[in-house]
This record gives sequence, C-alpha cells and structure tokens, in this order.
Amino acid sequence: MFEVKRATKEDADSILAITKQAFAKYIELAGIEDTAALHETKEEVLNDIENKLVYVAYMNDIVVGSVRVEIRPDHTAYLSRFGVSDQYQNIGIGKAIMNAFDMDMHAMNIRYVELHTASKAKPLVRFYYGRGFYIDSTTKDKGYVRALMRKEYQ
Repeated sequence: MFEVKRATKEDADSILAITKQAFAKYIELAGIEDTAALHETKEEVLNDIENKLVYVAYMNDIVVGSVRVEIRPDHTAYLSRFGVSDQYQNIGIGKAIMNAFDMDMHAMNIRYVELHTASKAKPLVRFYYGRGFYIDSTTKDKGYVRALMRKEYQ
C-alpha cells in the first residue's frame, strides 16, 4: 500500500514536483492566475525540510504526496503546501498523510492547526471539513477569497 513518514533532503525534488502539480490544479479550482507555490525553488523545499515538519507519502518507493507544517511557539501549527500526485488521488493517501500529522500534533500537545485554502476550491474545502477543520474566517489578502480553516485538538 503506502507509507507516510518525515521527509528527508533526498525527497526535495519529488516534493517540489508534487507541489507544482497540486498548485497548478489549485489555481484552476480557485479561479486565479498564479500562486507563490508555483515558483518555489528546491532550496526553499530543503529549507522547509530542515525547519518544519514535512511529511511525505510513499507508494512503491515513489513520493506521491506531501505536506509541510510549521510549529509555532504558542503550541499551534500552520499547515501548507499539501498535495497528492494526480495519478494517486482518491485512494486514501491524503487521509493517511493527515492521520500521521494528527497523531504527531496530539503527541506534541498542539492546541490547533490552521491552513488557508481558496474558498472556491470546493473539493479542497470538503476534504478539510472531512478531516475535522472548519472555516474560522476569510480574507482577500492574496487577491481572492481564501478561507482560514482551523482544526482544534484540545
């Protein structure tokens, strides 16, 4: 099946490719023209692997999904750059990544995790609702309506 584990530097190229693929789809769902994730460099991915919790899902020795989590000093977290390779979607990989992430958040006594997603990206909003997130607020700080979603642990 597949396995979720913490990313290593050797995973950077795969993470970068999945991020670009996922966010190409994101801009389509959001009805926008661009997003910073599409211009990310390998060096930025390597920096995140070193300074954040970065999870990858492997299937048959291939990285098929990833997510990055910044742990904040106030025992909260921010989730970003979540994506699953197109050819491996809808088989439970995203859920498995989120389950591994949730277990670590509980173990670390994280109070809540937040993320932003385009409010027009209905499949993403539905996915996050199904994982226990709710919309806390919305913003147009990036030029389109983004939902700040939150999941509480305590």
